[in-house]
Amino acid sequence: MARVRPGEAANPAPPTVVRIRLRFAKRGRLRFLSHRDVARSFERAVRRAGLPVAHSHGFSPHPRLSWIGAAPTGAASEAEYVEIGLPEVVEPAAVASALDAALPDGLDVLAAATAAGAALADRIDASRWHIEVPGIAPDTLAAALEALLTRESLVVERVTPSGRRQIDVRAALVDAQVSAADRIDVCAILTAVVRHTTPAVRPDDVLGALDVVADLRPPVPPKATRTAQGLLDDGGALADPLGPDRVTTRA
Repeated sequence: MARVRPGEAANPAPPTVVRIRLRFAKRGRLRFLSHRDVARSFERAVRRAGLPVAHSHGFSPHPRLSWIGAAPTGAASEAEYVEIGLPEVVEPAAVASALDAALPDGLDVLAAATAAGAALADRIDASRWHIEVPGIAPDTLAAALEALLTRESLVVERVTPSGRRQIDVRAALVDAQVSAADRIDVCAILTAVVRHTTPAVRPDDVLGALDVVADLRPPVPPKATRTAQGLLDDGGALADPLGPDRVTTRA
């Protein structure tokens, strides 16, 4: 049995040569996956696809997958991001195609790019959410939103694994609009741009704030979908985090 010499790393792994950044979607029933479930799905997909992913050093090496701003359990998303370290150069399109084929339906790879320039985390500080609110008329939701926007601060409380946290929803809310859903039944849509904070303001927190200011309680659970993440500009728009990189887009 080989012995680890003093100063020698256990199970030395090849160094990371290139990093590939992926944008992927979490759709349909898979919106109920937790972040841990999504991470495990990607780790299994990496193995199935036979990708040469770099691993951490030590006695329990793990694949080098770095996650940015994961959507909460129950929320769908068209803009999730992960960065994968590789010990050899592989074209982004090949990585995207192999992973997409190995992932379950509902976890869909949408774009890939070779990492360059600023870190991915430095290119994301806000999210845009599309929230369907069944059973609530657009005028009712608009009135509640107006009441929220007049506040300088609106704090809601959330129970977290580390205890109760106070979250200022109004401070994180950059922009919000109300529209009508193209459905037979009554359903309003809230489109909100929310700045990333610690802890993160979730769609449920925004709806909780609307309940505080206007007693807004949807009779049916709302459905939230993250449509974009990125860096806020002066006009409140979100820049594509992969934009500065060489991007391969998938249909």
